[in-house]
Amino acid sequence: MEQYDCIVIGAGQAGVPLAKKLAKAGKKTVIIEKRYVGGTCVNDGCTPTKAWVASAKAAYMAAGKSDALGVKIKGYKVDMRQIMKRKDDIVMKSRLGGQKGIEDTKNLTLLFGEASFVGPKVILVELNEGGPVEMTADLIFIDTGAKPLIPEIEGIKDIDYLTSTSILELDEVPKQLLVIGANYIGMEFGQMFSRFGSKVTMLEKGRRILAQEDNDIAEEMHKILAEENIDIYVDAKTTGFKKTKKGKIKVTAEIKGKEEEFTCTHVLIGIGRVPQTEALNLEKTGVKVDDRGFIKVNSKLETNVKGIYALGDVKGGPAFTHIAYNDYTIVYRNLFENARLTTTNRPLPYCMFTDPQLGRIGIDETTAQKQGLKYKIAKLPMAHVARAIEVGDTRGFMKAVVDPESKKILGAAVLGSEGGEIMSVLQMAMEGGITYDRIRYCVFAHPTYSESLNNLFMALEP
Repeated sequence: MEQYDCIVIGAGQAGVPLAKKLAKAGKKTVIIEKRYVGGTCVNDGCTPTKAWVASAKAAYMAAGKSDALGVKIKGYKVDMRQIMKRKDDIVMKSRLGGQKGIEDTKNLTLLFGEASFVGPKVILVELNEGGPVEMTADLIFIDTGAKPLIPEIEGIKDIDYLTSTSILELDEVPKQLLVIGANYIGMEFGQMFSRFGSKVTMLEKGRRILAQEDNDIAEEMHKILAEENIDIYVDAKTTGFKKTKKGKIKVTAEIKGKEEEFTCTHVLIGIGRVPQTEALNLEKTGVKVDDRGFIKVNSKLETNVKGIYALGDVKGGPAFTHIAYNDYTIVYRNLFENARLTTTNRPLPYCMFTDPQLGRIGIDETTAQKQGLKYKIAKLPMAHVARAIEVGDTRGFMKAVVDPESKKILGAAVLGSEGGEIMSVLQMAMEGGITYDRIRYCVFAHPTYSESLNNLFMALEP
């Protein structure tokens, strides 16, 4: 049996920097990855999808949106093979760069294979090339991430459905794409492929899209996608799939109590993700999971078993790259720098990279209402933002939730061009305790999107 000081399972956005930092601290460390270095973000998430979003934006402009800017484009073509190659080149650069960084780190061993517990703090690795290896360590860190959730719907096993992972391997544009789920995953892929040339239909079982957002955000986003000829059905429960004789897929759904049928060439399942914990055999080491399989941790990211930690998507909660990275910084600094950091009340910013973007931080209006807080809403249409008018994209709005007494910013949502960047300005204000009245009179460079935060908070003046 191999003896290590630290074992890291999963080479994702928490596992890789943690393993390198442990090794540099003098700990004999091994990192185990069953597939590719970089995790979901580099290989199946942020990096490839945002590369495609950029291509889709170019197609959107070429298709006629640049006309208003005085630039008319004729005869443009979407080359899906080139789009895929560009995406693959970007992914490989990040993946191989991350792998080289591991391989160049002293005291750090990289193994490719499937890890599972065979006893308390004893791990068996079935190597992708070679036989099994058994190892143990006092400190074990689990960063195995999550994978697409596949629902149990009649006929689903009889069709070649797509997931957010497998759709990235398409080298041709689907003629008709039906998306199951109209939340963050569905929104990005639905708009993207509509711009590439697919006829896109979205089925959402909830009463509206973007169930985690305020109603006005959901309504505006629905309107934006509808204007791009994307058909969205809400209160739509998908009930069955069936292949047709012509090789297409027939989808049945109950929409507001009435059965409807749709025919498409491709189906994308985009209803969420589940943790990759089954293969770990956690019962062998006593680590507890919840009813969905997510690993339970305390505010310092330690499981119920001392010395075993879980980081990133596998522990549940916000499934974002930046949260996984922050998990790593909390765990490492607590263990090796005598810090007393926790996940309690840490900021949870996030973006949905549709076009326009949605950037979110803090609480929304719905949460403020549920908590019975005293609050005011500041809201500014992007049509009143000089920069948005100049670049020719006035879709969406800025919105902030504030405490009228302390004048602190409690949360913000920016649905608009560069929404994530504008949101980040408000996040920094929240982190620094800068009140909205100071932002109202702050001097920003002109003309920028952030400059219009002056006008956003002007709405709160008596």
